[in-house]
Amino acid sequence: MAEHIFTDTLEIDRPLDEVFEFFADARNLEKITPNELGFNILSPIEELREGSLIDYSLRLYGFPIKWRTEITKWDPPNTFVDTQLSGPYSQWIHTHKFTEIDPERTLIEDAVRYRLPLEPLGDLAHFLVRQQICRIFAFRKKTVAEILEKTA
Repeated sequence: MAEHIFTDTLEIDRPLDEVFEFFADARNLEKITPNELGFNILSPIEELREGSLIDYSLRLYGFPIKWRTEITKWDPPNTFVDTQLSGPYSQWIHTHKFTEIDPERTLIEDAVRYRLPLEPLGDLAHFLVRQQICRIFAFRKKTVAEILEKTA
């Protein structure tokens, strides 16, 4: 019955508004997710705001998964939160925070609070899940930097 927390940060040489705009475009989720996950957005792409729903499919450990999230907090250009409504986790709450370091540099902070299904038995697999989350966010960090700093 454990809530797990994953955090990550990235400093990027782009203005705050530009970085937030990139993350506010749901289509960019496909670009910053590793290809082996087969990530596809299923719902029509709309401008994100509080209450927006995003349906997508992916493959975890070879199994097809449908996932639905809701934007439960929307505070441009500072933060937004997406919360899993249905999907592979018992809980997935992802807070995205953006802070201006200086006019041309932004700090991106991710904090994910998650619970595995079938607690407490599901927690036995946490080390595998944690490795997967770390790989996904390492890819994401590298790809975001490549895309955004390339536009400089």
